[in-house]
Amino acid sequence: MPFPTLPAPLARALSERGYADPTPVQAAVLEAAAGARDLLVSAQTGSGKTVAYGLAMAGMFFGDGEMLPAPGAPLALVIAPTRELALQVQRELLWLYASAGGRVTACVGGMDPRREARMLADGTHIVVGTPGRLRDHLERRNLDPTALRAVVLDEADEMLDLGFREDIEFILSGTPAERATYLFSATLPKAIEALAERYQRGALRLAIKGESKGHADIAYRAVRIMPRETEHVVLNLLREADAPTAIVFCNTRNAVRHLQASLTERGFSVVALSGELGQGERNAALQALRDGRARVCVATDVAARGIDLPSLSLVIHADLPHDAEVLQHRSGRTGRAGRKGTSVLLIPNSRRRRAEQMFAIAKVSPDWSGPPSADEIRRLDGERMLSDPLFSEPPAEEDVALAGALLASKAPEELAALLARVYRTRLPAPEEVSDPGEGRAPRGERPPYDPMDPEKIAAMGPAVWFRLNLGRRDNADPRRLLPMLTRRGGIGRQEIGAIRIFDRETKFEVRGNAAARFAEAFARNGSPEIQIEAISGDAPPAERKGRPDSPKGFASPRAGKHQRQVERSGPRPENKPGRNTGRG
Repeated sequence: MPFPTLPAPLARALSERGYADPTPVQAAVLEAAAGARDLLVSAQTGSGKTVAYGLAMAGMFFGDGEMLPAPGAPLALVIAPTRELALQVQRELLWLYASAGGRVTACVGGMDPRREARMLADGTHIVVGTPGRLRDHLERRNLDPTALRAVVLDEADEMLDLGFREDIEFILSGTPAERATYLFSATLPKAIEALAERYQRGALRLAIKGESKGHADIAYRAVRIMPRETEHVVLNLLREADAPTAIVFCNTRNAVRHLQASLTERGFSVVALSGELGQGERNAALQALRDGRARVCVATDVAARGIDLPSLSLVIHADLPHDAEVLQHRSGRTGRAGRKGTSVLLIPNSRRRRAEQMFAIAKVSPDWSGPPSADEIRRLDGERMLSDPLFSEPPAEEDVALAGALLASKAPEELAALLARVYRTRLPAPEEVSDPGEGRAPRGERPPYDPMDPEKIAAMGPAVWFRLNLGRRDNADPRRLLPMLTRRGGIGRQEIGAIRIFDRETKFEVRGNAAARFAEAFARNGSPEIQIEAISGDAPPAERKGRPDSPKGFASPRAGKHQRQVERSGPRPENKPGRNTGRG
């Protein structure tokens, strides 16, 4: 079904953007909006609703000619729950109305209100904004609502959830009674229906069929994980996909901060989005993703609302979504405008039943699998290395001369091995992870865990203790220190022994024959602010209660990565059963 007859500038804009046929929500809205009728539309994010109401309003703006009248008091008002969504809507309407001379002004929190007031005074056609900022401009009489012919409430359910009901009612009560009102909402709870009944006149209700089934361009994967390996699986998924832009969702701000720090330490270019960031920080993070300076975004649900990144092809749910609606909203950040995307959920066996219920409600059939292994990622690295542009571009004259000098001193096999090593050093090292399988194995069938053969440890020679200039006051923690030490030191986790964290420093051991290699690599890689030095003599003392500079925790010299224990200093709380694990 093609688009209906539209004003010529809008038809050209759609053609230039590759719009041949309308999406279901666009077709339904354009058919129902004839005659400036009020609409109550149930449509999911990513369904093309911005273009839908942008086209639906056009019939009220254009006269006999192809151009819009001179900008003055706004003709349309779009209200959105978040700054990101409002700015995204502004961008969509700008390209849609650009050929018609359209002027679209954004009024959102975190921006300079005086600049917005000047833009409103200069005249505009459409104003897009958040409820609080729009109300402020109305109260200050910067925004003249008398000429409004259409008002749009985008993601109305989210605005009510965020507590904007009073602001919305204030704004709507000041607009002309003869306006057309388009109310878009992913769900239609009683609060939305009450709002529609009060501020709309005989609204036509549209529930777009098929919107709840998930986006057709999104492939869903369910990955079985061990809970303690969540960060490692996220890392391996990012390395496996090698996506130009990826977003990782967490349920809390603390989880966002922790995962961002962990991925950054492992060599990824990462930004974070959470409610604690100011608008300037959020804008800088989004711009870094758009221009390619960052490739991974770790975010909470609320902070990621309205994000539209054209290169986003991978969504990872590090924490399981709360419900099917959140699942679809998160996943809808990718697979937009005809592009393909992948949505990956990390599911411990203990949460599998809940995840399957969520998939059933969302009408999603994911592909189940274990996490990608380190060997699989290394194999992919080999394939990607051969397809790297460096191998397809013709060498320059100075490159040929240098190659000749290298071949004169080393065999071709040695040079190829060195080239592979250089290529690998640019990439975060994959992690060894395990697949818990379809369910928990009976206790009697579980093989005993043997992190490392004592004979192998002895064969490494005497351990060497090192001192690191990070301690408890720097929030040092074994879970974060281990990846940093192995990455910068170029050694494996099995070559790190005990770790003892004090207030101002950390002491750790490196097993015998790896110590010299570790010290040289650590000095060569990474930040000069983080320094180590070898310690002569016996091992540092273990934890002692009451000692002012006692270690925060330590790992057994023979503990593997899954057996390292963290012990808190100081007496245990009295008269309280059990132990506070300090999660979160």
